[in-house]
Amino acid sequence: MIPSPEHPHAGQPVLRRGPVGTNAGVAVILIHGRGDSAAGILGLADEIDLPADKTLIREGDSGHEFFVLVEGTADVERSGKKIAKLGPGDFFGEIALIAKTPRNATIKTMSPVRALVITDRAFRQLLDHSPNIQVKVLTALAERLAPTSL
Repeated sequence: MIPSPEHPHAGQPVLRRGPVGTNAGVAVILIHGRGDSAAGILGLADEIDLPADKTLIREGDSGHEFFVLVEGTADVERSGKKIAKLGPGDFFGEIALIAKTPRNATIKTMSPVRALVITDRAFRQLLDHSPNIQVKVLTALAERLAPTSL
């Protein structure tokens, strides 16, 4: 939607503070299971809606957030080449937060997206208090940083 007097914020991110929506809750429970892990994410996250063709993170930038896609799709590019496609349940942003290095890829929405966003501080708190999530995030980090050949 193009911004207009009736819809001045069309095409801009929409942030929802407070309780995370039902769809997000269902997505997190499906990804991480029931119990403390799911509750941990939902309690620390903000939910955002973004339009298609929006860059969420840019390769080389410093990182301050961790994202979990709830709805929609996004492409992962490194050095200008598409290397992966993300969908509901996928997460990203952990490498820069854990390694304290610049972002190693660009993530761009390919459709309207709903995502959970967790700040650096909240992300560290989540890892400290949710061993199941910590293992999943560290496993993903290792897979993403592993060389394609030795």
